[in-house]
Amino acid sequence: MNESQIDLAHTVALGSIGDEDQRAVADLLDTDDPALRAAFTLEVQQTREALALAASVPATPPPPALRDRLLAAIATDPAPPTPIHHSHTALRHGNGRSSFPVRD
Repeated sequence: MNESQIDLAHTVALGSIGDEDQRAVADLLDTDDPALRAAFTLEVQQTREALALAASVPATPPPPALRDRLLAAIATDPAPPTPIHHSHTALRHGNGRSSFPVRD
């Protein structure tokens, strides 16, 4: 199997397959290559088993010092620059004239 076929098997195992991918799976499973079909089916099965195993593992709370380290890192990290937004007081048409009436 190539990398895109393996990715497709993972998508099938996750249950997040779209119409285009469904057609690709149908094409893959309709192939005359029984080894490719078997490898694809096995990859889907093994991925589903791995996902089920990962979902069954109880969550482990993080070490208490982790929160303090994260908050300290956030406090020392400078904030990203804020983009400056310019507001236009009048909209201009292609002829350069304002769309708002001008009073003398």
